[in-house]
Amino acid sequence: MTTREEILQSFNPNDIGVDNGNLLGLPFDYDSASIIVIGVPWEVTVSYQAGTAAAPQAILQASRQLDIFDFDYPSGWQQGIFMMEIPQKIQQKSDALRQDATRIIEGLEQGKSIAEDAELSQVLRMLNQECRAVNQWLYGQAQAAMNLGKQVAVVGGDHSVPLGYLQALADRYPEFGVLHIDAHADLRDAYEGFEFSHASIMFNALQLPQLSKLVQVGIRDVCHDEIHLIQQSNGRVSAYYDPMLKEKLYAGIPWLEICQQIVAELPQQVYISFDIDGLDPKLCPNTGTPVPGGLELEQAFCLFREVVRSGRQIIGFDVVEVGDREWDGNVGARAVYKLCNLMGLSQLED
Repeated sequence: MTTREEILQSFNPNDIGVDNGNLLGLPFDYDSASIIVIGVPWEVTVSYQAGTAAAPQAILQASRQLDIFDFDYPSGWQQGIFMMEIPQKIQQKSDALRQDATRIIEGLEQGKSIAEDAELSQVLRMLNQECRAVNQWLYGQAQAAMNLGKQVAVVGGDHSVPLGYLQALADRYPEFGVLHIDAHADLRDAYEGFEFSHASIMFNALQLPQLSKLVQVGIRDVCHDEIHLIQQSNGRVSAYYDPMLKEKLYAGIPWLEICQQIVAELPQQVYISFDIDGLDPKLCPNTGTPVPGGLELEQAFCLFREVVRSGRQIIGFDVVEVGDREWDGNVGARAVYKLCNLMGLSQLED
């Protein structure tokens, strides 16, 4: 078995990114890497446009065009980053089940009561069971990697996919916070009847008592129930709505100062959940549910950087809802690589 030290002696980071099945063409494997990236090609419950199930592959392909030097952590690549083989069985099942989910969504849009339709009720139960199985699969994969002392990153797929990883982290950390970048609050209870909907990920995450603080940034498409949940959370959930952030910027408050205020709300251990639709949709036009407004990519990176500068530790992250086109994959790959480096850097700062 080739060790990481041996790999570092023979690899030239200035060479072209080779098509070796790994992010950026890096030469690491599961054993030699300290960060394991798990692609989850799943989008059964998407409620607008599909394509995010193909995002792990799009990110992988686009990543070879990135240069490896990172301004925050120039030697970050040396920690070893490895993306596991994307499970095609999961994507195939997602594609098939998406047709069933569409029947549920169309029924609701036509005013049907799913509870009063025996056939649709059975389909819904099956879909919830299959989504739960994917959560359990990811839980097992994350636990296995963390038991070997590795850090884990998740690439979606839609925003429902990281729940199994969050559950694994909850087994490991008695308390942690989530920094959530998104156009949506994702605080709906079983949206459209789907227990594990992409619009319910943060509602489900809040069922974990170890999650002591949820800080949401960039929210601009939200329903009354979600606003009520935030207001009634006794400070457990803080939302930095995009219109209010823009007003602060227009008033001349520096973004860096805003980032420091946001980070100050987080506990010592931080998980970052980065829904790419939190960005301006010019950067992610093929995301599942694009919304006008949002952050620039470097604004998001500035916020993540402040987590590290504050002395907090990034214990994991996900990048989700990336579209399946080349440009979306390019932006998604940059987000994944930056967060890998900042996560590794935060461990050094600890």
